[in-house]
Parts: sequence; structure tokens; C-alpha cells
Amino acid sequence: MRFTIQRRNFKDLSEQEILALAISSEEDDARIYRTYAEQLRGDFPESAAVFAGMAEEEDGHRHRLIEMHRKRFGDVIPLIRREHVAGYYARRPVWLIQNLSLERIREEAKVMEHDAERFYLAAAQNSTDAATRELLGELAAAEAGHQAGADRLIQEHLSSDARDKEDETARRQFLLTYVQPGLAGLMDGSVSTLAPIFATAFATQDTWTTFLVGVAASVGAGISMGFTEAASDDGQLSGRGSPVKRGIASGVMTTVGGLGHALPYLIPDFWTATILALVVVFVELWAIVWIQNKYMDTPFWKATFQVVLGGALVFAAGAIIGGG
Repeated sequence: MRFTIQRRNFKDLSEQEILALAISSEEDDARIYRTYAEQLRGDFPESAAVFAGMAEEEDGHRHRLIEMHRKRFGDVIPLIRREHVAGYYARRPVWLIQNLSLERIREEAKVMEHDAERFYLAAAQNSTDAATRELLGELAAAEAGHQAGADRLIQEHLSSDARDKEDETARRQFLLTYVQPGLAGLMDGSVSTLAPIFATAFATQDTWTTFLVGVAASVGAGISMGFTEAASDDGQLSGRGSPVKRGIASGVMTTVGGLGHALPYLIPDFWTATILALVVVFVELWAIVWIQNKYMDTPFWKATFQVVLGGALVFAAGAIIGGG
């Protein structure tokens, strides 16, 4: 049997239920900020201090809301949460929060505060009950106060130098976890599959056979590169990040690099497919050069010489072997 949550419309909530919803929302947001702080504490201690302070701010607002509820409605607070109300703003589940980058976490925090304020303001404008309208206005002001408190905490804990340092650390982590393994995979997939694909093409001049060989070589290389990258370093000592993330980045980009010049052989005409495949190879090699130059700070002409020369040699080997 499948059970579903029956959501209520916000306009149907009583003033007590609105206050209870605000209390539970403040509790959830404080928990999210503490999760951010715990996640960032090792690599970004200054930002962790900011989010720990924001969690304390949320706790303070929650306590004031509880006091308001106690004065107006007593000690028993109804159990009502975001998921019980139709159209209420949602928050990311914990397992998604844990995978966000530093900059995304900062942006998520801003969105959290803005969403809450906008929701309360819109609800206040749509309310016809004077007391409810006043209550919603107070909650909107509280959310605006959260934003001011966040700005104050950032000024207190996160100086310009500290933020620049954390941004550089985050960029380095992104390069080590995603760009470097992905680039290695793209290079391997684009270059190493040239020989078997074009050797098969020139040996058989059968586009379907060439396509099958290309897919097999690409997928096989992707699986191999992915597992090799994941197994080579657990990231604990090197600081290169999750081996699973690195393995996926490497494996996917290896497969993509090989499939790029295998897919044209779905075209039945051999020379049309081959010419298109060569154009794709040219694009792939220049994409590798661009990534090396942009993210790895490799001089443009050095990257061009290394990639194009290596690709040309592998292609020539495949063409010679297949043509022989």
C-alpha cells in the first residue's frame, strides 16, 4: 500500500499553525547551517565559523518564535513542517548538501534567506486577516534580519584575504577532483582510440564494423580508466578528493572522447563518415588544448604541440596498420 502526504494550502492554516511552521523551518535551517559548518571546517575554517554563527542566529529566532507561541497559544506546538504545506519553499536533503562546493554553499545560504523572506512577504500580502497579516510581516522582518546577521558574520569571520584563500583552495580542489581526472580521461579516450578505430576503418571500409569497434574501445577504455583512477588514490593523503568522483570524471570523459569519432561511422557512406570523424578528432584535440590552457595553466603552443603531435602520430599508426 502506498501512502502519500496530504498537503494543506497555506491560506487554510491557522495563525497557530503558521507560527508552528515558522518554528520548524527555523529549526531545519539551523540544522542545515550546522551541516555546512561541519562540512567546511577541515578545509575552510573561516567559512565554517560564518555558518556556525548563522546557525546560532537561527536558534535565536526560533527561541523568540517559541516565546511568541507560548504567550499566544500555550506550550503545545502543532507538528507541521514544510512538506505538509503546498507551495512552501523546499530545502535540499542532507545528501545533496554534502556534495556542494564552497561557492555553491554560499549561494545556497543566500537563496535560503531570500526564499524565506519572499514567502512571508507574499503570504502577508495575500492575507485578509489583520492578525495573520501582522504575524507574517513579523516573520518576513525576521528573515530580513537573518540576512543582515549573515552579512555581519561574514564581515566578522571572513576577511577579504581569508575569502581569497578559501576560493583558491576550492578552485584547487575542483581541479584535482574533476578537471585533472576528466582531462586525463578525455586525452586517453580521444587519442588512444584513434589507432583501433581508424585501423579498422581503413582495413575493412565497413562503417558498422568500425562503429562497433569504436564503441567497444571507448566503453572499455572508460571502464578501465575509471576503475584505475578510483583505485589509484583514496584522496586522504594527496587531498585529491573522493576517488568515486574522480573515477566517474575520468571514466565518463574517456568514453566521451572515444565515442566522439566513433559515432560518425553510423553513417553508411565510408568516406563521409571518415571525413566527419576526422573533423570530430580535430575538435576534440583543440578542446583538450583549451582545457589545458585554461585550467592547468599550460602554455597554449606547448599544449597544442603535445596534443596535436601525439594525436597525429596515433592516427598515422592506425591508418598505416589498417591500410597495410
